Amino acid sequence: MLTPWLELDGARDRIAGWSAATGLDLTELGTTADADQIKDTAITQPLVVALTLLAYEELARRVDLPADVVIAGHSVGELAAAAIAGVLSADDAVALAAVRGREMAAACDLAPTGMAAVMGGDPDDVAAWLADVDLVPANRNGAGQIVAAGPIEAIEKITTDRPDFVMKVIRLSVAGAFHTHYMAPARDALRARAASITVGDPDRVLLSNADGAVVTSGADMLDRLVKQVTLPVRWDSCMVTMARRGVDAATELPPAGALTGLARRELKIKPVGLKTPDDLAKVAAILETTP
Repeated sequence: MLTPWLELDGARDRIAGWSAATGLDLTELGTTADADQIKDTAITQPLVVALTLLAYEELARRVDLPADVVIAGHSVGELAAAAIAGVLSADDAVALAAVRGREMAAACDLAPTGMAAVMGGDPDDVAAWLADVDLVPANRNGAGQIVAAGPIEAIEKITTDRPDFVMKVIRLSVAGAFHTHYMAPARDALRARAASITVGDPDRVLLSNADGAVVTSGADMLDRLVKQVTLPVRWDSCMVTMARRGVDAATELPPAGALTGLARRELKIKPVGLKTPDDLAKVAAILETTP
């Protein structure tokens, strides 16, 4: 997923710097690594944040973002969103992603846990059902999708035994129960690393995964980023805020796909997924023509 972006001027140097800071060869991991390596959350998280910010920096060189643009990131994407909004430097965002990924991977080894996508059903009914089987709605993504998380035996149970109001349950290939209390050790490690970071207040509209609220304080956003490791992702609430603010065009930075689909179904818009540099012109056209 990184290969086409490395052809841009300065991209290899930028990735090399982040590789040195994280102790990971992000260039190799983003171009030639196999599927098992990429699925390791200790690698996935810093790689995704690095790629997102690399693409954003190129986009920003080509077009000015509208003053009222809304910035939001899903899960680890919040670190990139915070950097885009001026809360974190890009270097700090990638460094925090590396700590977050490494410590969440370690926390996954402490207990056998997992996650599963639950499709369909009223969100409150799904949440109540999950609570009855010792699971939590770790991601409330909107558009009829909730991701359950918790003990692996409970995850296995809901994949074969679901109520009639749930359309489908798909077990996810992840290391453990992210965004639950099982990640408490990772939260604590992230808090310790975050204590040394200098933040700025957002210079753009920045939404929080905790509740979809607009965050106006850099210190508050950093605290939310730390706590979010053990709290559910409320992407549904983020999209509610987007709708209320009249968002009528959107782009998802790379690696794009999942959020584009959610926005299309929930916000009834036609977002553009920025997957390769070839898509930059499409995104720039949207930003330049948006009132």
